[in-house]
Amino acid sequence: MARDNYNDLQAFLAVARERSFTRAAAQLGVTTSALSHTIRALEARLGLRLLTRTTRSVATTQAGEQLANALGPGFADIDAALSSLSALRDRPSGTLRITSSEYPARAVLWPALRDLLPRYPDIHVEVVTDSALTDIVAERFDAGIRLGEQIAKDMIAVPIGPPERMAVVGAPAYFAQPSWTARATGPHRARLHQPAVPHPWRLVCVGVRKERPRGQRAGRGPAGLQQQ
Repeated sequence: MARDNYNDLQAFLAVARERSFTRAAAQLGVTTSALSHTIRALEARLGLRLLTRTTRSVATTQAGEQLANALGPGFADIDAALSSLSALRDRPSGTLRITSSEYPARAVLWPALRDLLPRYPDIHVEVVTDSALTDIVAERFDAGIRLGEQIAKDMIAVPIGPPERMAVVGAPAYFAQPSWTARATGPHRARLHQPAVPHPWRLVCVGVRKERPRGQRAGRGPAGLQQQ
């Protein structure tokens, strides 16, 4: 339905219910002359007289009565739907789907949800933890938590925590071996407990920046060993 048709039909229904242009105009927040012009334009488009006007009263014609009876339930449903949306604004509810990798979910998301959910019991939060760069829109997520460098340029993003610097940790005896840096970045890689992730590791070894290729997988330790 064209916007003009919707507004004109709403104006007609107000006049039909109030049986008065003056009261209907006050209800709609328009002047009486503007409302009269709207009704005449609607009647001209339909090719039918909808209202009978006298100096003292307004009444619907047979066509006008038929149209008013047909429009009433539909506009009532629209009003009810808009009222229900107002209730959502006053008391948030529904399902919120979030995709995140494991570490930010545990370090940032869960603490925030512990405070949020008791205050908004009608909100249900569904968190999917995955190291893959899930397509937030295609998979129908409401939000996602990503490293800053992984955010697509067309996505709206806000920081939720300070910048973090990651470190490679291991036994002192292991790092004491002269060749450990070469093995960590060279063809014979070190034994790193790391899940298969869609982004590369960038290591700085003695001032030299090396990159561990995307998708390499050297092993999978428990959750605590994956926060590298």
